Amino acid sequence: MGRWLLRGTRSDPPARLSICSSFTVVWGRMLMIMRTGKGSSALESITVLQRIAPELVTLVDQRYTILRQVYFHQPVGRRALSSRLNLPERTVRNSMEVLKAQGLLAAEPAGMVVTELGAQILAELRDLVRQFHGLADVERRLARLLGLERVIVVPGDSDTDETVKKEMARATARYLQEILQEGDVVAVTGGTTMAEVARSLPPSSAKRNIMVVPARGGLGEEVELEANTVAANLARALGASYRLLHLPDEVSDEALATLTTTDEKIRSLLELIRRADVVLHGIGSAEEMARRRGLRPEQMEVLRARKAVGEAFGYYFDRAGNIVYSTGTVGLRLEELEKVPQVVAVGGGASKALAALAVLAPKYQKVCITDEGCARRMLELLRRRREDVTGEPGS
Repeated sequence: MGRWLLRGTRSDPPARLSICSSFTVVWGRMLMIMRTGKGSSALESITVLQRIAPELVTLVDQRYTILRQVYFHQPVGRRALSSRLNLPERTVRNSMEVLKAQGLLAAEPAGMVVTELGAQILAELRDLVRQFHGLADVERRLARLLGLERVIVVPGDSDTDETVKKEMARATARYLQEILQEGDVVAVTGGTTMAEVARSLPPSSAKRNIMVVPARGGLGEEVELEANTVAANLARALGASYRLLHLPDEVSDEALATLTTTDEKIRSLLELIRRADVVLHGIGSAEEMARRRGLRPEQMEVLRARKAVGEAFGYYFDRAGNIVYSTGTVGLRLEELEKVPQVVAVGGGASKALAALAVLAPKYQKVCITDEGCARRMLELLRRRREDVTGEPGS
């Protein structure tokens, strides 16, 4: 893998070319160690590489990012890529020339595309880049501090790079495939992240005994982002069955009681949703979700007055994770998550860190899948809180 990413171009400075040549052997040895499963040796090799040639690590990280950007936006030109990455066009051009020369990119009339070999290398690089960023340690620390069974962190920050959200969705899709069992009921919410998760799953021709349902009613937004659409797309990708909930999310308790009394289909579907084995839901900031739900100005003012920062399932939380406001909701309710074996919260971007901590504070979730920007910001916020309480430096 090293030889594909570390070779220089004629326009690279001589020092860069020398470094690339000298360390290709070290790189190859480290990758061989990683592939044989000797994790401690791999970590030692990465540490040595970071100390002796930190610029090399930066170079690989940069070319990985460019390759990932092309993969998700292909076909794409260097000017568009330069703008997306906020990098000089010359830097992008040089890197693309290297990747093309190594057979990882190919030029088409509409722009550059990732080759089959490029897609393979991109997948293999994922764990290596995670090691560069020290994400295994970040995952362990967050899981311990938040009382979660597992935290999965992908490199990057989706606030500044939209392909990071796609990578986060792919990580969620992989985790979902890892845990699903025959006979499971999966409940999923709507939103951009969950819609991306459904798109990230490779289509399955094999039929599975799995039922996918929306976790709640509709919010009246773009149909592609509604829980019904996400559930249907997720089911098709999994080779599963699905049922849809044709009700708005906000229905009064009285109206809902009447509906469940008079409509057997709605009653049976709501019972099925509450028997979910796996729940996938996004993490939203209070203001963002209030807008999506169409809350009135006076309701928005209540949220601000009560310092709401995060939302899940129609409940709004303050920084400490206390419920400060709620709206009537059809489908799963927060207290019902306690009975669900696998509750997975997904959301990223440093700007979502406060909302994520608020939503995760009640400890209904078992797993959180996020990105590096959000994860590191959460750790920083938790450290500051500890300092405020104890007066001692946080760890």
